[in-house]
Amino acid sequence: MVVIGAGPAGLATLKALADARVPAICFDAGDRPGGLWVLGGPHSSAYRTLHLNTSRTRTEFADFPMPAGWPDYPGHASVAAYLADYARTFGLDERIRHRHVVTRVHQTRHGTWEVTAEGPQGTVEVTAAAVVVASGHNTVPRLPDPPHPGDLTATQLHSHDYRGPEQLQGRRVLVVGGGNSAMDIAVDASHAATRTLLSVRRGVWIVPKYLFGRPSDTLNGALAKRLPWRARQRISQTMLRLAVGPPQRYGLPAPAHGFLQDHPTLSDALLPRITHGEIEVRPAIDRFDGDDVIFSNGNRDSVDVVVWCTGYRVDVPFLDPALLGEGADRLPLYRHVFHLDAPGLMFVGLMQSTGAALPVVEAQARLVAGHLAGTYALPPLAAQRKDCAAELRAARDRWGERRPAMRIDFDAYLDLAARELATGRKRAAATQNPAPSGPIRADGGETRAEGGEMRADGGARQAPGGGAGT
Repeated sequence: MVVIGAGPAGLATLKALADARVPAICFDAGDRPGGLWVLGGPHSSAYRTLHLNTSRTRTEFADFPMPAGWPDYPGHASVAAYLADYARTFGLDERIRHRHVVTRVHQTRHGTWEVTAEGPQGTVEVTAAAVVVASGHNTVPRLPDPPHPGDLTATQLHSHDYRGPEQLQGRRVLVVGGGNSAMDIAVDASHAATRTLLSVRRGVWIVPKYLFGRPSDTLNGALAKRLPWRARQRISQTMLRLAVGPPQRYGLPAPAHGFLQDHPTLSDALLPRITHGEIEVRPAIDRFDGDDVIFSNGNRDSVDVVVWCTGYRVDVPFLDPALLGEGADRLPLYRHVFHLDAPGLMFVGLMQSTGAALPVVEAQARLVAGHLAGTYALPPLAAQRKDCAAELRAARDRWGERRPAMRIDFDAYLDLAARELATGRKRAAATQNPAPSGPIRADGGETRAEGGEMRADGGARQAPGGGAGT
């Protein structure tokens, strides 16, 4: 069993597999667990002022609570330490091969999976019965496509390469985007730059981190147990209008979609900085002219730095494109985990949630572990396809064409995953033919790499011309 990535998704998967006594090895590009939360990691987009935008109690793993004395919204260093402590507490470190970049995952004609990784001592090749892709999808920056017309002489950087306000000190800064990173970086710039502009192409709901004295996401969580999302939407929008007023009041465009129909943007600092004149709101960019930016309303401003907070491409470069169909962001997965056409290929964390990620990947990891241990059985393939099609229709009704295959409602999904695990256990018990607890080949032999083998303890022998780097 191979897990790719040792961020929150990979760690949750390793923990669930250990609980189910399924041997596994994990390849991770970084030198420590934690993934994107490790400041300065090989693929990390963390910056020094980064904090959780979901509250501590709604973010923590169910079986490993964050310290009660922590603030409601801990910073990146605390979250990274929490993930490292999680790995240490449950003995996951010994399963992780750090500084190993997976370059190829290939399904053999026998149905097993060959995984190739490049590590400090060369190439490692492992064959296993199953692979879990838990490498995340916020590592490949996405820039406007097609680019805006005109030539821009100002410095440009993507939020992926932003590390702190010192990069913006004393400069005229334009931040482009309406997500959480854009709002954080605009606030940072407003304290360091000589001038800060924020270009927002479409409206978003700006949610304070506290409403009525409580972390705002806990209020929606309490409603989720009793009401459908449409009813929660109406209540939440009313609360936001009463608490902060409509976004238009601050010069921001009206939200393009109803609340809970897009990822929320949480910020306590943005709106006051706008009302104090420290952040100036601008519409979409029309074109560039040297160091001038011309906006869609015809206004023109000179800038020194443009920070693109325009999101990420969903990229899984080590997988055969044939396995990804129209793209990883459109891939139909049963319960957002199981590949429909490639048994043994699973994903943990390939989703966009209305809430925190950690409880979601923890729930997905339990499905993976149950399936590999033989205690959870999938429904027939026809039923999986029908369910995926129905879920996609519902997602399009709610989110339109904004990555509907990846979208989940945080609370609804956690409830669904728990019910799915219970139902799958009944299916497994009914068949009375559970899968073996360790990874095996389709012909019943042990997992073996060409020129090497993966041991049951998760170790790996050196492949020809390389090493495991342990």
